[in-house]
Amino acid sequence: MKEYTFDPSIDCARTLDQADELAAFRNEFYIKPERIYLDGNSLGLLSKRAEQSLFDVLDTWKEYGIDGWTEGSNPWFYLSESLGEKMAPLVGARPEEVIVTGSTSVNLHQVVATFYQPSGKKTKILADELNFPSDIYVMQSQLQAKGYDPDEHLVRVKSRDGRFIEEEDIIAAMTDEIALIVLPSVLYRSGQILDMKRLTKEAHDRNILIGFDCCHSVGAIPHYFDDWGVDFAVWCNYKYVNAGPGGVGAIYVNQKHFHQVPGLAGWFSSSKEKQFDMEHVLTPASTAGAFQIGTPHLLSIAPLIGSLEIFAEAGIDRLRSKSLQLTNYMLYLIGQELDGMGFTIGNSLEEERRGGHVYLEHAEAARICKALKDNGVIPDFRAPNGIRLAPMALYNTYEEVWNAVQILAKIMQEEQYKKFENKRGVVA
Repeated sequence: MKEYTFDPSIDCARTLDQADELAAFRNEFYIKPERIYLDGNSLGLLSKRAEQSLFDVLDTWKEYGIDGWTEGSNPWFYLSESLGEKMAPLVGARPEEVIVTGSTSVNLHQVVATFYQPSGKKTKILADELNFPSDIYVMQSQLQAKGYDPDEHLVRVKSRDGRFIEEEDIIAAMTDEIALIVLPSVLYRSGQILDMKRLTKEAHDRNILIGFDCCHSVGAIPHYFDDWGVDFAVWCNYKYVNAGPGGVGAIYVNQKHFHQVPGLAGWFSSSKEKQFDMEHVLTPASTAGAFQIGTPHLLSIAPLIGSLEIFAEAGIDRLRSKSLQLTNYMLYLIGQELDGMGFTIGNSLEEERRGGHVYLEHAEAARICKALKDNGVIPDFRAPNGIRLAPMALYNTYEEVWNAVQILAKIMQEEQYKKFENKRGVVA
């Protein structure tokens, strides 16, 4: 861990806040003064610019009606492409390689349907046993659609400790039976960053295509997809990118695959110039736009317009630097204030392996999360025993981190959690 000068006093937190060059961005967001919101890794807060861009799209609808597709400040017909161009710097891609479209699961169905092409003995998909469940569902579904038994043809790399996946184990599983690899960029529980550059090289050395689910990394850490040679990636925009609940996701496709016909073709897979020729033979777009399926969800895509303006101003490198300092500070305070209270730190202490959140494990995690909410701190419970705490570089302060840890210590000292059932809610 990089050396920082911390001490347990609130004065340290206030000094860090005074020196924070990103502090002004907090004013861009709707902050509840009675709450400490540490769940931005599940749903980012609403910014005033995202709200305004939603209103702007509504006004375009009001003003132009159907002509909003080609008129106004952000013509709808081209909006997925123009937002892809604005997102490209966040992931280290060319503008034409990113398209804002669909949801994570739909987009993952699209790329797996496209790039999983079993041939000869290469019939298996390689994943990992700690992946988010929906990704596994998608891969199982795609295997079944092509006539393969998921129990046999979906290979899941095992974790040695239940928290992390070692790159060496993934590489060892890259056998000559693997046709496609789909991995998370960041593990959703432990926050471990996988070495995407290394894994991509190892996959390509074995003639295997590889892609990543970047839901827990885009907007939190820098990516360099083109430099790494990644074949494809998908991600949502409602977590770190703050595009709102159900916000439209995104797909990256390396330009070397632009010739590939999309596995799931649809209306918006078309070349813009040909789309309204109404032919029954698809002419795919010559960019990542070919991997769209249906009409863009305008009212769910609109907040991203304002949100990406903020990211362009803040810069992903500065955001990553502050994020690391926030999580380092939180981990320091946890070590100072929660020692002997039954917590285990479940994420990496190494900065290069840690994403944007802190992960604590505790036997009473579900009821501790309920007690935190009762005290105005918004965490995120992950079964069976995980507490995710995500201080966001755009809107959380060091003083909030300090207060959150003090509140957690008080909950444990006073055993406040015992008045709650140790069982997750319907939505954890």
